[in-house]
Amino acid sequence: MVSLALVHWIYVVMVVVILVVMVLRRDTLIPCILGIFLMGMAAQKGVAGATGAIFDSFVVAGVELLGIIFVISVIVSMSRLLEDLGANQLMVKPFTKLIKTPDQAFWFIGIVMFVVSWFFWPSPATALVGAVLLPVALKVGLPAIGAAMAINLFGHGLALSSDFVIQGAPTLAANAARVEVTELIVKGIPLFGVMGFVTIVTAYILLKRDMKRGIITAEKIVTGEVIKEKEVTKNTKIAAVLVPLAFTLDIIAMFVLNLRGGDATALIGGTAVLILAILCLLEFRNKMLEEFTKYIKSGFVFGMEIFGPIIPIAAFFYMGDMGTFVEVMGSEALPLNSQGILADLGGALASIAPMNKPTAAAMQMTIGSLTGLDGSGFSGVPLVGALARLFGTAVNGSIARLAALGQIGAIWVGGGTIVPWGLIPAAAICKVLPMDLARRNFIPVITGLIVTTIVAMFLI
Repeated sequence: MVSLALVHWIYVVMVVVILVVMVLRRDTLIPCILGIFLMGMAAQKGVAGATGAIFDSFVVAGVELLGIIFVISVIVSMSRLLEDLGANQLMVKPFTKLIKTPDQAFWFIGIVMFVVSWFFWPSPATALVGAVLLPVALKVGLPAIGAAMAINLFGHGLALSSDFVIQGAPTLAANAARVEVTELIVKGIPLFGVMGFVTIVTAYILLKRDMKRGIITAEKIVTGEVIKEKEVTKNTKIAAVLVPLAFTLDIIAMFVLNLRGGDATALIGGTAVLILAILCLLEFRNKMLEEFTKYIKSGFVFGMEIFGPIIPIAAFFYMGDMGTFVEVMGSEALPLNSQGILADLGGALASIAPMNKPTAAAMQMTIGSLTGLDGSGFSGVPLVGALARLFGTAVNGSIARLAALGQIGAIWVGGGTIVPWGLIPAAAICKVLPMDLARRNFIPVITGLIVTTIVAMFLI
């Protein structure tokens, strides 16, 4: 076993500090930056070198995340133009004719939210699906809280935690765990499926039970004003056809050309940019250049707002990887034959503690869920990715599957399904109290987390 150096212990201590800060629902950027600085000092780089290492680590993390930041930014740019054209409502409106009962409303809203969130991110999808389908759901007798649950669990839960198309969460987790994004997604499919099925079915059963008992009734819900539909123009119709057609062709191309990981993300991102350019040309004509710039700028502001706080956090946890640490700090601070901080700690943990696969799965889910208490979800993903490598090495298990498990805990809790400060969008669009939605989601989500963890114990 490789002997542990000072940088190993600094890393461990700062991970504990970061966890405590997350549980207290405080931001973790300062502890992460402090951890990088202290490791720089331990690497004998001096005050100036350790200070420079902070910036260098940001650059390394930024390069790792740049692709996913860009693709989310351009997709948001495109979705905002679709919203201004009214094409987003037009794309979903035909499906409203299929909703006849409260049961159909719950599942239909959820499935539409799931698909739209995969391609356009849950935040804009919440406004779109809520605006178009909520009035229809209320009309057929589904309580607003039921619609909010469907939007929230399918969107900010299942779609955001799996994230197969845009691949934001899997990229963060895979980079920290040092596995391929495709491997994490493929090996995580059983866990994503179990979590989604158990949670959503449990939520549906409890909702139906309380509707039958009269605890929840549609008549008692105050829905407020329905969002006014935008005028349908020729360009609105073109956009409503072009967007789903283009992304359907992308999916076909992914299978035919065997595009995975970064190649698949690049195809989605490039398609979004081309659609944005075409629609700007059709809608704005001679003002196309300026309007295109405006929408791109808006999307990138959103992207940096989301990922700006993530980069320093990712920078610290990426230090656990041999390549990143050596690139920023050099190899002198690590012992001879070291495989990197996380690999070394995993080996040490396996030799001194009775670690096994059930324990590793339970710890991964617990820590992932704890990191989600800050209401972000994404801030904890680099941590659980790094820990997946640690625990996976210790128990000789699947690092990719452990990373997916931690990702599920972090996103389902922090992405916005059971912490009131994280599920405000769905509650607001459905005009229900965030605390009420959190209470309704609590038992189903906790049940799903427990069952998924048990399943993972047999799979890793």
